[in-house]
Amino acid sequence: MGNSKSGALSKEILEELQLNTKFTQEELCTWYQSFLKECPTGRISKQQFEGIYSKFFPDADPKAYARHVFRSFDANNDGTLDFKEYMIALHMTSSGKTNQKLEWAFSLYDVDGNGTINKLEVLEIITAIFKMITTEDQKHLPEDENTPDRRTNKIWDFFGKKDNDKLTEGEFIQGIMNNKEILRLIQFEPQKVKEKLKEKKH
Repeated sequence: MGNSKSGALSKEILEELQLNTKFTQEELCTWYQSFLKECPTGRISKQQFEGIYSKFFPDADPKAYARHVFRSFDANNDGTLDFKEYMIALHMTSSGKTNQKLEWAFSLYDVDGNGTINKLEVLEIITAIFKMITTEDQKHLPEDENTPDRRTNKIWDFFGKKDNDKLTEGEFIQGIMNNKEILRLIQFEPQKVKEKLKEKKH
């Protein structure tokens, strides 16, 4: 009958993913087939993941950001993503509940995984995000957030932190819940640029 890689998705993983994501059983099975075509081993390496991101953002350099996203979803830290980790990544980054998304965002910004975030870690992720914003689009950003340093300072000020302070997960989530402006600043948001273009048309 062939091994589990070539066969259908296991019942346990299917049930778990249906419970934890918005995908239907049919969608999950379709995703699984295309996942196996791309990754016959049933696992995605960091390089393959970066390649997927590069297809999404052909005009930018998403490698650094993709690396951080990969790290935040490699739950068992083995340097690859299996189908379950991959689908949870897809769900979280596209349509997870706010709280889930913020927990994920915390793990994205907690670069060294020590349970707190410092200002340098914020700068590292914001710098990666800036590599995905075209130079032209960067020109449209407000002056106090149009470089990685400025945007990082703005975020850190919103949290009311001094340069050497650290942020816990609770403070991070609470701060964002209290101030939607922080959420906008920590995300990669190409739609902001689209809104700007709409404004120009009027």
